[in-house]
Amino acid sequence: MMKQSHSVAELKGVGPETSEALKEMGILTVSDLLEYLPYRYEDFRLKDLEEAAQDERVTVEGVIHSTPSTVYYAKKKTRLSFKLLVDRYLVTVVFFNQPYLKKKFELHQTVTITGKWDRNRQTITANDFQIGQNKQQQTFEPVYSTKGSVTVKGLRKFIGLAFSQFENEIVETLPEYFMQKYKLLTRKQALRAMHFPMGENDLKQARRRIAYEELLLFQLKMQALRRIQRQGSAGISHTYDNDSLTNYMESLPFPLTSAQSRVVQEILQDMKSPHRMNRLLQGDVGSGKTVVATIALLASVTSGYQGALMVPTEILAEQHAASIQELLKDTGVKTALFTSSVKGKKRRELLEALKAGEIDILIGTHALIGDEVFFNRLGLVITDEQHRFGVKQRRILREKGENPDVLFMTATPIPRTLAITVFGEMDVSIIDEMPAGRKQIETYWAKHNMLDRVLGFMEKELQKGRQAYVICPLIEESEKLDLQNAIEVHDMLVQYFGTRYQIGLMHGKLPTVEKDEVMRQFSDNQSQVLVSTTVVEVGVNVPNATFMFIYDAERFGLSQLHQLRGRVGRGSEQSYCVLVSDAKSENGKERMRIMTETNDGFVLSEKDLELRGPGDFFGRKQSGLPEFKVADLVHDYRMLEVARDDASQLINSNAFWEEEHYAQLRAYLDSTGILAQDKLD
Repeated sequence: MMKQSHSVAELKGVGPETSEALKEMGILTVSDLLEYLPYRYEDFRLKDLEEAAQDERVTVEGVIHSTPSTVYYAKKKTRLSFKLLVDRYLVTVVFFNQPYLKKKFELHQTVTITGKWDRNRQTITANDFQIGQNKQQQTFEPVYSTKGSVTVKGLRKFIGLAFSQFENEIVETLPEYFMQKYKLLTRKQALRAMHFPMGENDLKQARRRIAYEELLLFQLKMQALRRIQRQGSAGISHTYDNDSLTNYMESLPFPLTSAQSRVVQEILQDMKSPHRMNRLLQGDVGSGKTVVATIALLASVTSGYQGALMVPTEILAEQHAASIQELLKDTGVKTALFTSSVKGKKRRELLEALKAGEIDILIGTHALIGDEVFFNRLGLVITDEQHRFGVKQRRILREKGENPDVLFMTATPIPRTLAITVFGEMDVSIIDEMPAGRKQIETYWAKHNMLDRVLGFMEKELQKGRQAYVICPLIEESEKLDLQNAIEVHDMLVQYFGTRYQIGLMHGKLPTVEKDEVMRQFSDNQSQVLVSTTVVEVGVNVPNATFMFIYDAERFGLSQLHQLRGRVGRGSEQSYCVLVSDAKSENGKERMRIMTETNDGFVLSEKDLELRGPGDFFGRKQSGLPEFKVADLVHDYRMLEVARDDASQLINSNAFWEEEHYAQLRAYLDSTGILAQDKLD
C-alpha cells in the first residue's frame, strides 16, 4: 500500500518489454512489486556436518584435499569431483555437467561449497561455490517464483530499484497501538527485511509483522461480515415455551451430557435474540447432535413456527426422520419426510399440508429446496453435513422463510484454526463430550501379510450376527497405484465367504438409486458385508455393524479415517476397526499409530492439520480457505486467535469507524466491497 499508485514503468531501467513481462506475473504497480514476497530463502550460513540431516541443503567451508578430476559418462555428461577437508570431515564434492569448473579449483585452496548433503556416502552434490572464505555467512538469499523472461536476479534488481525510488511512500497500515503492543516492525522495515534480510532474527521479525497484518486484515473482513449479517438481517425472536422445553429435556430416556446442555443453551439464546442465528454445530460421530437439533426444532414449533432439516442423502433423511419422530412421539408435534421418492398423491397432500402449516417439522434431502415447496411460517433451518451442499442450495432453503434462524451441523471435527478461518463469520458450538456408556472402538494396525487373520477376526463378528464394512481407496484398477480396489476386493470376499454371507458393493460410480438400494439392503441386514469406497463416510447409521477394515489405510488422511471408523460403534456392542497398511513413509506410519491411540476426532483433526497442511485437510482444496503469502494456519494458530479477537474489538468499537489512525484499515475494508453489502448471500 503506497500513498499513490505508481506503475512499474516508472522504475529506472524498466522498459515496455519488462513491464509486460512483470504484468504476466500480476505485477502492475510498485506496490505489487514490493509485496511480491519470496517463497523461500537460500541459507548461506555455514553448517556443521555433524548436525546436518540426510539430503539437507548445506553450505560448508573447507580446503581442497585432492586434485579435481573429471569423468565423462553417457552422452556429453560429466562428473567433476574432489575431496574437501571440512573441519574433521573428509568429504567428496561433486559437480555434474560443468567440466569447465575444473580450472577454477586448485589443491590446498580454501572454498565455500553449497549443495545437497548425502550423509551415507559422505558426499555433497554442489550447485553453488565461492573461492575463498564464505562472505555470505550471515545472509539469506530470497528465491522468488518467476515467469517468462523475468529471472530471480532481475526481479531482485527491480525490487531494489523500487525501494531506492519509492521507499518513503510505503504507508503504514497498522495503528501505532498494535505496533507497540506486539513490538512489531513498521511495514517499511518488514518489507525491506523480507526482500533483503540481514540475518535470521531480521527475517523472523519481518515474517511476524507481515503474518499478523495478513491475519488481522482477513479477520477484519470476517468480523465485518458477521456484524453486517447480525445488524442487517433482522431475524425471528423466538418466544418458545421454556417450561415445555425443560420438561421435554427432563423426560428424555437419557440425560444430556454437559456439552449437549451447553450447546442447547447457546442455540436457544440465539433463537431468542432479534438477530438471525448463523451457527455451526460441530460434534464428533456419536456425540448426540440429533437430539440437540430436535430440541432446537421443538423450540421453534413451540414459538409458532415450522422447522426444516436438510441432509445430503435419502437414506440419511429416512434415519433422521425416524429418530426425530421417536424423540418427539409424546409431544404432538407433526413431522414429515420429504425426498424425491415421495411421489404422486402423497407428495401433493404433503406439500398442501406444509403450506397450510399442518406440518411442524419437515425432514428431507435437497428436495426441500424445490420450487413447489412452500412453508407456512418457517422459523428454523438446519443443514446437516453442510459442506455437502453448495452455498446456493443453502441460501434457497433459507429464503423459503422470512430470515429464519440457521444452524449448520457437521460430524467432521474441524481444527480450531480452520473453524475460525473458514467459518469466521459464524458462531461455533462444539459438542466435545461423548454420551456415557458408549464403548470406544478398538483400532488395530495390520500389514497386508496378516490378511487371513483379519478375515478370521471379521468372520467371528459375522458369526455373532453382526455386520462389517470393508473400505477401499479406489473403484477400478490403476496402473499408477498398486492399491486394492472395491470391485477386486468384493470378488475376493465373495470367493472367501462363498454362500455363508451376502457381500454388497457400493462406490461413487453407481447411480443414486442403486446406491440407496445397496445401502438399504445393508441396513436391513440382507447383506452382511458392505465393500465400499468412501461414499459411506458420512451419516450412515447401521447399529448392527461392529467391524470395519480399511485397505491401504495410509492413503487416507486422519480425519477421513476417523469419519470412516465412525460408521461402526453405533450400537451397544463392542466394535473394531482394522487398518490394513504397509505404510513405509514416516508420515504414513505416524497416521496409523495416532489412529490406534485415540478416538477423539478433535485431537485427530489437529494432528491431521499438522501432518497434511490446511490445503489438503478436506481431501480437496477448500474453497473457503484463504491464500496467505506469509501466514501459516498450522504454525500461526495463536496469532490467528489474537488477530480474530483484535478484529472483533475493532469492528464493534465506535473509534474504529471514526478515528483517523484506523483510516488505512477502513480503506482496506472498503476496497473489499464488504461495507457496501446490505446482506450476506
